[in-house]
Amino acid sequence: MDKFGRFFLTRPQWLVVLVLVAMTALPIAIWLDLRNLSDETLRRQASSLNGIISAVRSYYAKNVVGRIISTNGDTQTLHNYLDVAGAIPIPATLSLELGKEIGATEGDVRYRFVSDYTFTNRPAHTLVDFEKRALTEFRQNPTGATFLTNSTGNVRNREITLATPVIMSGSCVSCHNSHPESPKRDWKVGDVRAVQTVSVRQPVALNLWSFKWLLLYFAVAGTIGGLFAAIQFRLASGFSRLNDELAENNKFLADISLKISKYLSPQVYKSIFSGERDASISTERKKLTVFFSDIKDFTATTERMQPEELTELLNQYFTEMSLIAEAHGATIDKFIGDAIVAFFGDPETLGAKEDARACVRMALAMQDRLAELGQVWNEQGLEHPFKARMGINTGYCNVGNFGSADRMDYTIIGAEANLAARLEGIADPGGIVLSYETYAHVRDFVDAEPSDPVEFKGIARKIIPYHIKNAAPEAKVLPVAGMGDDGNLTLDLEPLDEATRRVVLTAIEDALRQVAQAKLKDK
Repeated sequence: MDKFGRFFLTRPQWLVVLVLVAMTALPIAIWLDLRNLSDETLRRQASSLNGIISAVRSYYAKNVVGRIISTNGDTQTLHNYLDVAGAIPIPATLSLELGKEIGATEGDVRYRFVSDYTFTNRPAHTLVDFEKRALTEFRQNPTGATFLTNSTGNVRNREITLATPVIMSGSCVSCHNSHPESPKRDWKVGDVRAVQTVSVRQPVALNLWSFKWLLLYFAVAGTIGGLFAAIQFRLASGFSRLNDELAENNKFLADISLKISKYLSPQVYKSIFSGERDASISTERKKLTVFFSDIKDFTATTERMQPEELTELLNQYFTEMSLIAEAHGATIDKFIGDAIVAFFGDPETLGAKEDARACVRMALAMQDRLAELGQVWNEQGLEHPFKARMGINTGYCNVGNFGSADRMDYTIIGAEANLAARLEGIADPGGIVLSYETYAHVRDFVDAEPSDPVEFKGIARKIIPYHIKNAAPEAKVLPVAGMGDDGNLTLDLEPLDEATRRVVLTAIEDALRQVAQAKLKDK
């Protein structure tokens, strides 16, 4: 069956041929069966007619010709002709006796001559319901139907009966009105004397077999259809099995990707799994804002703590800081002991200025959160809560995948990244130190104090560090993300808090409503 299915799957043209053959074979089978049915019907009709003619010839030779010859032509017509030598039967008697002869010789054809007015010396005729109904119909409506039919039978045999009226002619009227045994003496020409019925019976199975070609066609078509149904069932079962396996694989891959995402920053994870970034060794030079932080006196603070307590505390610290970094769009590069390395500008960037501003906002939020956590940790028994030093620098770095073909790391390298680490090293506990390149982008909302120029190892120029003293309230300026060629203005609402967003949206809606009203007035 699999070979059969694969044959049609790999050769669909043969399936088309099979359908065309089936469409052609159906009318041919019908025509052959109709011809066979016609031949069978004609054969049975010829056989029945031959039997009827033979019965009539035999009766006529015996009861008419034979009796006339036996009396040298001296004859008369009587209903009781058998009692008189040389007499022959009247038409009614002939019909009655001939019906018996035909029924005896031809089993599928039955003839009856019945009347509700029988001569007194003859037994009354037993009429069936159809014959009674036919007599009533013919007598009530003599100019109506010339025959009536009735179909009966069961699942094995069918029978159809045809009834026609026996009309009184002139000679019949004078005979019946004058005969001493006639039950009725007022017959008129045109009266219905009786009905004669011809019943033809035929087995259903005989007609059914007349459709042997159509039955053969359906048998072959059914077999082929059954094969195709079985193939479809197997295919459906196979597809269902594949879908189940695919669902399991997808679930497995989803679980794996979720686990992998824990080791990557959201931006890198998204760019890899969306196909934007290939897992190949490649780097590019970009202007980034680099962030370094570590915990001041981490070893001294935690030397009296148990490893389990230290692990829990450090994980809580990293979790809180990571949430803030993710909220501001930072790409977390790595955790080094108690240090955090992050940067802004790749794989997503809002521009060098906005990247620097976002990084400083993140650092301020981290210090605020650390102050809150310090109170909690102090209440929990930590004598010296964590205090972080942070350094931020903006400049060009190499960013991308570094490593081997089998093992690589997405990170940054360059002197500007080293400078951020050096700035972090000179920061006070709980403080933030910026390079001038970063400070130039944020001077409108932070108050920073420059210190004397410092020479750092590995940095060719002298650096003036800027120590943030406090953050001034940032102006709620609605940032413009871009102006399209069609004149549409795109606004970035992300930097604003929820209350400010609602105010801005309400103002825009009011402005648009006023513009629309002004246009209507101009018209």
